[in-house]
Amino acid sequence: MQISATAVSLNVDDAQASAQFLVDHFGFTVTMSADGFASLARDDAGASVVFLRRGLPTLPEDQRNDRAQGVILAFVVDDLEGELARLEREGVAITMPLTVEEWGERAFQVRDPNGVIVQLVDWNGPTAG
Repeated sequence: MQISATAVSLNVDDAQASAQFLVDHFGFTVTMSADGFASLARDDAGASVVFLRRGLPTLPEDQRNDRAQGVILAFVVDDLEGELARLEREGVAITMPLTVEEWGERAFQVRDPNGVIVQLVDWNGPTAG
């Protein structure tokens, strides 16, 4: 098997609102869009993010009304404090303050208009070896 691309697809109530949040605050670009559907990418992200409106008839019947829950979109960044300050200046509510874990992970979280958690993280823990 050869994987040529990676995407995460999330069912939400308002696909366009989630897409616009990633465009406005995280520099994503909409690569495809239709009623109830938006696909986004960044050249440096290594994966695409797709939002699907709940209830779309193109989804299998047993998935149509599912909602993205318990999912965290985690983006590893170089300047965590700088991104935190920028998002605060942009008026984005920080829903988990900057935390530092004993294994070296540092992260904070925000939520998009549909409640999808977006976490910015860096790894500044001790190196193995």
